[in-house]
Amino acid sequence: MTAEERVADEPTGGTVSQPGGVGVRLRALWRALVIVWQFVPLLWQWGRDRKRFLLFGRSRSVTPETRMRRARYLKDTFVDLGPAFIKLGQMLSTRPDALPRAYVDVLSELQDNVPPDAWATIEPVIERELGDDIDTLFEAFDTTAISGASLGQVYEAQIGGQRVAVKVLRPNIRTRVESDLRVLSTLLPVLTYGADPGQAFTLENLTEEFATTVRREMDYGHEARMLREIGDNFANDDVAIPDIVESHSTDRVLTMTYLDGVKIDDVERLDELGIDRPALVRRLEEVYIQMIVEDGLFHADPHPGNLAVQPDGTLVFYDFGMTGYLGPRTQDQLLDFYVGLATDDVDRVMDAFVEMGALDPMADREVMREAFDIVIEQFRGEDISEYRIEQLVGQFETQLYEFPMRLPQDLALVVRVTTVLEGVCRTLDPEFDFIEIISEYVMEQGAGDDLRERIKTEIQETVTDSTRSAVRTAPKMENALDRVEREELLVKTVLEDSDGLSRVLAKRLLLGIVASAGVPVSAYLYTVNGLQPAGLALGGSAAVLGILAWSFRRRRGSALSSPQFTRHEMQQRQAADAVEGEE
Repeated sequence: MTAEERVADEPTGGTVSQPGGVGVRLRALWRALVIVWQFVPLLWQWGRDRKRFLLFGRSRSVTPETRMRRARYLKDTFVDLGPAFIKLGQMLSTRPDALPRAYVDVLSELQDNVPPDAWATIEPVIERELGDDIDTLFEAFDTTAISGASLGQVYEAQIGGQRVAVKVLRPNIRTRVESDLRVLSTLLPVLTYGADPGQAFTLENLTEEFATTVRREMDYGHEARMLREIGDNFANDDVAIPDIVESHSTDRVLTMTYLDGVKIDDVERLDELGIDRPALVRRLEEVYIQMIVEDGLFHADPHPGNLAVQPDGTLVFYDFGMTGYLGPRTQDQLLDFYVGLATDDVDRVMDAFVEMGALDPMADREVMREAFDIVIEQFRGEDISEYRIEQLVGQFETQLYEFPMRLPQDLALVVRVTTVLEGVCRTLDPEFDFIEIISEYVMEQGAGDDLRERIKTEIQETVTDSTRSAVRTAPKMENALDRVEREELLVKTVLEDSDGLSRVLAKRLLLGIVASAGVPVSAYLYTVNGLQPAGLALGGSAAVLGILAWSFRRRRGSALSSPQFTRHEMQQRQAADAVEGEE
């Protein structure tokens, strides 16, 4: 789905004008100097990775330890640079297509909680936005913030005898963030300099998507609309979402009903309340599947601080500043993806990713199938061999972020939700099986009777085929074992040498034999025929030795310098090998 399609499909609503003028431009200029200075060490190191002396020289290999150290420096830099960069780091932590895995893992540690601003700076904002003083607007108001984030902070108050939560945007935060967004857009050409076209495209899209997301998160009018719409979708379910107090809400101040609940990862307290944790996990996953596949509008920040449980088992959702929207076409493709998971059809899963624009259609399906198999097994809660993962990662470790995965922002949010939810669910139930929940959902609550019947039939056929295979396997295994006992079993082994390594080794061995034979031959010729024949023989031996040494040279552009995962590239490589073999 293109960005234009997403914008066209997205729910409409009021927009907030962004700060501008001389003040923003001057601050952006100052911030540009600060940001560039902070990033100089990393830019210098990344430049030397490509060219050892920046302008010339070979590329440098980077050890995992060095990459991890740089990732931690990047994380600390984001924290030092403030709210906009904390949000940027959080977004990058959900985008393995934009950064290497080490950076993604470290940036995922970024927490969006910072000390709240002083009450003296917040009170004028509330009174200016709501048009009266605090004592008139509220019966009671606790001036100690109950939570603080990079963009806003929350207070507890009372209106008409009802407890409410008042969320206030930090003073001048829009100007600060807008200045940083201008700096990012200005520095983008520098960040993408030297990157391959696919990587540059990803970074450009990510910058635009980040600007849209963070501006929307600073618009409490938009958050209020999301609260109402998602609340309406679960009006009759065991899901609690705060109601908006319209009279006390603007685009900078959001007043909501206060909902009590036990933090969802407080396992001990949940057990004291007698909450069935496996049932809670199942319900949580079903709610998110409904939001994503059926409603197309979902809460996109399900970390434990935004989820709670009431004594009767009701799920409570907080903070709708980050939400995702999926158009009907993407919803259908995601449903197809879930059907592929339910039927254990990896090809169908990959086809769904291709349709969503998240996977290059020319990607090598064998490599991708192995990667998807590992992810699916992890979803099932199965133990995965470390050797198997290391073997897969070893095939494309240095360019994993250049892999043919290009996550659109809406799908990146779905991936983020799935990843964070998995951690929450495994805390509640270590035996949690995401695939089992998906299978039950697509059979029991698919969109329409025809679809339910089709999905049910596919899953039943998969189960039937598996059972039939198990029945057939036992007699065949017994027959094979009988042949082993009679010493009649013939095993054929085919060694594939796609890189021509055996041919290269054979040539080097032959050259080594010729070169090593040159010395005794030269000595013999010197004793029999004199210096000239011996010199010629020694010269020939030296030439062969030079050819042998040249064959060991380090070729520019090793196999890990660019992705080798598309069918087209592999076909070209095989054709070249075939021509060379004919010659």
